[in-house]
Amino acid sequence: MLDHFTPNKDIKAAEQSKKVREFADEKNIVNFFDVGEVGVEHCLLPEKGMVTAGDLVIGADSHTCTYGALGAFSTGVGSTDMAVGMAYGKAWLRVPSAMSFVLHGKPSKWVSGKDVILHIIGKIGVDGTLYKSMEFSGDGVQNLTVDDRLCICNMAIEAGAKNGFFPVDKQTVQYLEDHGAKPPRVYYADPDAAYEYVMEIDLAELKPSVAFPHLPENVKTFDEIGEVKIDQVVIGSCTNGRLSDFVTAAEILKGKKVAKGVRALIIPATQRIYLDAMKLGLLEIFVNAGCAVSAPTCGPCLGGHMGILAKGERCVATTNRNFVGRMGDPGSEVYLASPAVAAASALAGKLETPENL
Repeated sequence: MLDHFTPNKDIKAAEQSKKVREFADEKNIVNFFDVGEVGVEHCLLPEKGMVTAGDLVIGADSHTCTYGALGAFSTGVGSTDMAVGMAYGKAWLRVPSAMSFVLHGKPSKWVSGKDVILHIIGKIGVDGTLYKSMEFSGDGVQNLTVDDRLCICNMAIEAGAKNGFFPVDKQTVQYLEDHGAKPPRVYYADPDAAYEYVMEIDLAELKPSVAFPHLPENVKTFDEIGEVKIDQVVIGSCTNGRLSDFVTAAEILKGKKVAKGVRALIIPATQRIYLDAMKLGLLEIFVNAGCAVSAPTCGPCLGGHMGILAKGERCVATTNRNFVGRMGDPGSEVYLASPAVAAASALAGKLETPENL
């Protein structure tokens, strides 16, 4: 999948993409997705039914841990391990010890999976689960959508985890069936499983959260946030570029206008999401609000293209990382938030929660 720099942003990206296209053609690779068919990898694989419960998945991108939301063991590896995996169908992994995150209750209206994982990373830090398995359980799991779970597992790596993992329930099975995935092989934790650490989380107590520069662990809620003016908003990426994310953003933006001086970028993660958003009238809402809608791409998330920041500029993004220079100039700043907070901030021209609009 050519998602990071496509449509090709420059000659270097064009040359790299050309090599991939030629390789895919030479090897008769069936599942090759280029411009027009492509999507952000970690959204397209589940959408295409290419991952199911019980799979072991490796990928040459750190956010491969996303698929734990579907009951798979998935993790990112280096290019050498990836090449060996492609050639031999084998990988060498050290089995991680586990940490348990027990979720209770139901989140309030403007709290989503993004706020859940930001809350956790804010508590344990970016190395809090270093090479550990983040295992989610509890009665609160049923109150999180599959999209919420995909978002949470996507950012497990931001806590240093080897993988994230949700139990397979009716929602998971229905999602897999709806997307034509292979029959699931379901694994559950043993009743006497040993955990290095257990965190109990009441979802009802969580608030919309923002990770301040320059680490995902610098998490604040709005009772701690003063006035922070912004220049750009990005709603998209493998973390929050799914249809439900755009439904939430459109609910906030409908009939309103983005604040003067703010660039609001909407980037659907796949062509199907783009089409579904179009059919629901979401793209019209975004354009009328003063947003720019992009073709599916990773774009500005990794400082690729379609929204690079200049020195001193601030961006509220639904992406997963806010390291120094991640989205452009080292003097810029990225604030990680949910689609709801991003949309509200676009209207306010500053960091804002939907509850205050």
